[in-house]
Amino acid sequence: MLKSLSIRNLALIDRAEIEFSEGLNVLSGETGAGKSVILESIDFALGAKADKSLIRSGETECFVRAEFCETDPAVDEILGELEIEAEESLILTRKYATDGRGSAKINGCPVTSAMLRRVSARLLDIHGQSEQFSLLKESNRLQLLDKAAGEPIEAPKREVAELVGERRDILAKRALLGGESGERERRMDVLRFQIDEIERAAVREGEEEELRSRREKYLNAEKILTGLSEVREALLSDGGAADAVLAAKSALLKIAKYGDYGEYAERLEGILSELTDVGESAGSLASELDMDEGELERVEARLDEIRTIGKKYGPSVSDVEKFLEKAKAEYELLQDSGAKAEELAEALALCEKKLFERCLLLKELREKAAKTLSAGVEEELKTLNIPAARFRVEFDEIFPEEVGKATAEGLGGVRFLFSANAGEPLKELGKIVSGGEMSRLLLALKAQFGAADGIGTYLFDEIDAGIGGRTALAVAEKFCKIAKSTQIIAVSHLAQIASFADRQFLIEKNREGERTFTRVQPLDGDGRRKELARLLSGGASEVSLRHADELLLQAQTYKNSL
Repeated sequence: MLKSLSIRNLALIDRAEIEFSEGLNVLSGETGAGKSVILESIDFALGAKADKSLIRSGETECFVRAEFCETDPAVDEILGELEIEAEESLILTRKYATDGRGSAKINGCPVTSAMLRRVSARLLDIHGQSEQFSLLKESNRLQLLDKAAGEPIEAPKREVAELVGERRDILAKRALLGGESGERERRMDVLRFQIDEIERAAVREGEEEELRSRREKYLNAEKILTGLSEVREALLSDGGAADAVLAAKSALLKIAKYGDYGEYAERLEGILSELTDVGESAGSLASELDMDEGELERVEARLDEIRTIGKKYGPSVSDVEKFLEKAKAEYELLQDSGAKAEELAEALALCEKKLFERCLLLKELREKAAKTLSAGVEEELKTLNIPAARFRVEFDEIFPEEVGKATAEGLGGVRFLFSANAGEPLKELGKIVSGGEMSRLLLALKAQFGAADGIGTYLFDEIDAGIGGRTALAVAEKFCKIAKSTQIIAVSHLAQIASFADRQFLIEKNREGERTFTRVQPLDGDGRRKELARLLSGGASEVSLRHADELLLQAQTYKNSL
């Protein structure tokens, strides 16, 4: 349910803080006071398309914060897919500036408008004279009928989902067989070539790096030889470093008896040994250096081969090995393709037979639930002053040859049909013209489904327009019934509906100086009486106040009877 709404600089509202209650919340006020602005604010927070006209004149940006609590588990599932941590409350915030820039967040995490709409679709259902509830969308009808059918449909539906997955796996395995025998032979030739090429290349992990190092050595062999020769010459030639160290050692030994100079002579002995070893090693390395141009060509050829294998099957050695393993598995499968194809064909036929039977059972269970639902909706509509109303759920015929179109929801579509007047044909809901009839039908459906759709809040925008008297009272009672399980926020001009509110708000437009402001005020007991009196007669006369008291008493009596 929607717990609170904060609005900044949106239309005529400079600042508003609204705390909603469970049950029925009613927004009332004079025409043009700004009731629709509250609904626009909620719609904006839920991800509706933003427009600069939303921003209050003279301001640079608007802001809305909507806090929800007690959300449906489906919301947590969506949040998990979006990698947003679910918390005790769900907070949606959205900004929009005059330069066209905007931002949206869910629990403080930045999201796109599309992500915001995906989450909010499970939070709140908006309905006005020309809009439709989510339960009227094709994608939701089967789900709602399944909830109406209850536990008996759970096992068949689960089996359908499993069989759809099984059929998909069988088709995937069959696709690996390569189709006709000629196609399979061609595929096997390709696989055999790839397997042979990879195995013949036998690329080792780290081999390319080793070869690149060897190539660099061969390409710079002359520089290396020159350097090694210079090292040996500097260290071991006459008058080189070794001779200099030897001379220093001899000088130290001559004066060793006069002090600790022999210690330094010993240290020079170690240095002389190291110099001699380095010099001799440089000479050996130089003599061992292979300048064979043929070896360089062989290294280059091997590098080209490794690069080719990498481009085709890599890029890494582990990728090549995975490709080889997969190719071998497919080759082995194709080798036994004849028998395997026959086995898969039998498995597919059996799977499709079972799948169609379960889809047929699903349809039968849904048809049974639809009959009960239709009868219940028609009874509800009678109480809403549409005594001749007819409501039907129509299902597509399904045939075994269509089983390939089956999804986890089953096979075939479903339509909701309605007629408000005797003698008029049933029509799909989308083709119904009267907004008042559509509104009452939706109330009847909601009264039947209760909270089955998982939506926590319904928002009604003046769906009571054009009705009054007994019908208005019937609509109010339906609101009250639905509000037992689902929060309702309704904009209404009817005192009958407002009298049933668990919380009522007065929307007023006032002029302060040179500016106009819309204010939202929660009403207390006396305030409610006066507002109901205004809705009844345009003022708070003694008669209208008594009538308001009667409505409040009547509403409370009905609530106590539920």
